[in-house]
Amino acid sequence: MLLGFDKDIDAIERTSKRLEPFGSQFQWVHSSYTALIKTLKEKDINEVDGVLFDLGVSSPQFDDAHRGFSYRFDARLDMRMDQSQSLSAYEVVNTYEPKDLIRVLRENGEERYAKRIVELIVEARPVETTFELVDIIKRAYPNKELKKGHPAKKVFQALRIEVNNEFEEAKDAIRQAIESIKVGGRVVVITFHSLEDRLVKQLMNEYGKPKKVNPRIPEITEEVLDYKLITRALK
Repeated sequence: MLLGFDKDIDAIERTSKRLEPFGSQFQWVHSSYTALIKTLKEKDINEVDGVLFDLGVSSPQFDDAHRGFSYRFDARLDMRMDQSQSLSAYEVVNTYEPKDLIRVLRENGEERYAKRIVELIVEARPVETTFELVDIIKRAYPNKELKKGHPAKKVFQALRIEVNNEFEEAKDAIRQAIESIKVGGRVVVITFHSLEDRLVKQLMNEYGKPKKVNPRIPEITEEVLDYKLITRALK
């Protein structure tokens, strides 16, 4: 049996059609993957052979102009993976306190010009569309930086992560997955940028690497780990 978790009902409908030939062997759960353990209990499943995480946004979400994920299309600021949730990029951009918005851009996007961008956002509120936000970001960037790629990339990433609570949900779900696999099972995580990669490595090391000890202090017993790191990050 394969269980698939997704907050985006469009993704569920699209993929369900492709996997119809597998019948009941494939089951969708319209929820965040943080519902993993809860779902397994409901289905009376005690352990699993493996869990595969595909973190972040999907290409269809980027390519759908109306979803407001992309700086390539003009649309209302949205970025919700789950269209039923109330918080969207519009609320983050227009209602967050400046200090909180700066934090979001720095922590989720490592945006160097976060302070200036937020100053211009506050002056322009309400900012309603993706192109309005792109124009603000371009005004905040020095001219020389505009030649190094699209200036809105980091800001849009940061807002999307905030709207969908991506980092906290990923940490929670990966912990649940590690605690649910059977002996010999696998937890595999696909990441797409350095912030996700860092988060996953820290989690995996927490479970699969011995704690650092002072070599000058003798250890009475050797630490026995329940989990093992079996791969390095792919380049």
